[in-house]
Amino acid sequence: MGATDDATRPEPGRAAGAPYAPGSLLDVLGVAAVVLDKEGRIVLWSPPAQRLFGWSAGEALGQYAARLLVAEEDWDAVLELFGKVMAGTEWAGVFPARHKDGSTRLVEFRNMRLEDRHGDFYALGMATDQQVLRVAERDLALSLRLVAQSPIGLAVMDPELRYVMVNPALERIHGLPAKAYTGRHVRDVLPFPEIDRIEAAMLQVLRTGTPLVDQFIVGRTKAPGGERARLVSYYRLEDPGGHVLGLATSVVDVTDRHRAATEAERRLALIADASVLIGTTLDLDQTARELARVVVPALADVAAVDVLDTALDGSRTARPEDGQPAMFRALAVASSHAPGAAEAARAADPPGEIAKYDADRLVARCVTSGKPVHLPHVTPADIPCIARDAEAAERLARAGLHSYVAVPLIARGEVLGALDLKRTGNPEPFGDDDVVLAGELAARAAVCIDNARWFQRERATALTLQRNLLPQRPQNPVGLEVAYRYQPAGAGGQVGGDWFDVIPQDGAKCALVVGDVMGSGINAAAAMGQLRTAARTLAGLGLDPDQVLHHLDRTANGLDQSIATCVYVVYDADSARCCVANAGHLPPVLMSPGERPLLLDLPTGAPLGVGGVPFESVAFDLAPGDQLVMYTDGLVETRDEAIDVRLRVLADLLDRPPLGLEETCDLLLTALREDNDQDDVALLIARVTPPSG
Repeated sequence: MGATDDATRPEPGRAAGAPYAPGSLLDVLGVAAVVLDKEGRIVLWSPPAQRLFGWSAGEALGQYAARLLVAEEDWDAVLELFGKVMAGTEWAGVFPARHKDGSTRLVEFRNMRLEDRHGDFYALGMATDQQVLRVAERDLALSLRLVAQSPIGLAVMDPELRYVMVNPALERIHGLPAKAYTGRHVRDVLPFPEIDRIEAAMLQVLRTGTPLVDQFIVGRTKAPGGERARLVSYYRLEDPGGHVLGLATSVVDVTDRHRAATEAERRLALIADASVLIGTTLDLDQTARELARVVVPALADVAAVDVLDTALDGSRTARPEDGQPAMFRALAVASSHAPGAAEAARAADPPGEIAKYDADRLVARCVTSGKPVHLPHVTPADIPCIARDAEAAERLARAGLHSYVAVPLIARGEVLGALDLKRTGNPEPFGDDDVVLAGELAARAAVCIDNARWFQRERATALTLQRNLLPQRPQNPVGLEVAYRYQPAGAGGQVGGDWFDVIPQDGAKCALVVGDVMGSGINAAAAMGQLRTAARTLAGLGLDPDQVLHHLDRTANGLDQSIATCVYVVYDADSARCCVANAGHLPPVLMSPGERPLLLDLPTGAPLGVGGVPFESVAFDLAPGDQLVMYTDGLVETRDEAIDVRLRVLADLLDRPPLGLEETCDLLLTALREDNDQDDVALLIARVTPPSG
């Protein structure tokens, strides 16, 4: 190709020396050629002339053109024009011509003088049907106008994929002037990463003639605005005879649509994340932190979650009245790695602190009105209305705060607080869609926060009841040294019905009790209190353990279907005899000096409240230094390990050099509860002391 001169290069789509195939524009126009001598006789007559006028060459040659083709009344005008042409003046125009069939039609003429090598002059006339010409001109004008004014980018390339023409819309889409295209290969003009795929698609269309429509392409162009999205289509161009002229491409800029769809997907993904990531626990602070982490950095560079202080006392919140300050408790602050974000986060209220915001502050206005506050563009005058004080305002100014949103946290018709969003490094201001999204996230989180605060109140009430119902510093009974612990469930779990008790009896006897009411919350704590009271009453009667459990079973039957497990021990210091009965509880551990800890093999028995199942007492002797470890299932049970495995872990922890009872309690709670605090625990350890005197 490089050695072929453009002047000798074959017409695109046609091989050199190929036979003529009709179908060009001249064929469509049917341009006729007629040559007259100086006297006006026809000396040359083309086949298109026969098709245009109806006369064959044999009928036309040698005839006076005026008499053959023009009506008699037009002879004078024709002869005058013929004289001018023979004098060297070219003429073009429309003239009525006569057809062989006797009809008259308007014909577009182009006339000029010809001279041969002998100096003789002739007149050349080229003619076409005016109606056909006007249709072609109209079509061409329409095509050119459509191409020039179309909002769709259009380009024409030759078969070698070099640009022949581009329209203004394509110049705008790609950010390149027309001169940057003309004559250049598509690969040189569009340095897209996917240029190999683009070129392969173009060549496929050139080869097959099958259009490729709406190929989606995303990439950067020279046009401003960064990455652009386009729908590109390719069509093969052919003349009326089917000769391949090249390739046409159309380019539709769908950047706005693509960005809107991408943004919608991002928002839906953020809402989906919020549904999964917010409210994983019933801990108020954790829920607030989850909300802040969801919106940063997906929506904001800095987020703060604050609740009204009145929302934390468990009563219905009292929204501040217009003109009144608002008291907030900060729950969570999160910041991204964007420029200025860390500085802006330091301007927020530290979690756990109480902050008072006057009525002119935007966050106070947000909770007072119950409506979002939106400042797309923060000015220096706005910052004091956002910050808690002058120092915080200076930090926000240094951080480059330029856009702000506060949306209320509303759950079940109550305003609980506000979600505060700031942008420092992200150059885009918060838009209306961002405010709607923030409101959606805040609404979802507010329900979780509301659940957490009510749970926190109920948990605090149950815990208070539980602690008041447990023994208050029981004294060491005769012949025993005791240590005990009660540990409620962690923040994510409710207070249960676990209890322990040390009950002195007549003489040198005492009763040791550990039990667990199934369920949680206030009801479980109340049932526990009734069972503990009943156990203390029964212990005063000096009954055997199995008889005590029998009566407790009847008591549990009357406690609104409450079910409980319990292990009841009576120790007689005079005889060093221990008697135990079990009601569906985990077995105590017996520790004897110099021996491996042993899980007592006791008849398990049925839980209290089942009814009608007998219990059995087991007696054995204890020696000085022996210890009984009694506990509830919250100490050892986990979701991912079998109870037998966990009981072996308990025995292994106890199988070590002797510790004090308090140290043993701390060891067990630390080792077994570090990642397992979803249930409460009651723990009681009793050690036999040597006889006095």
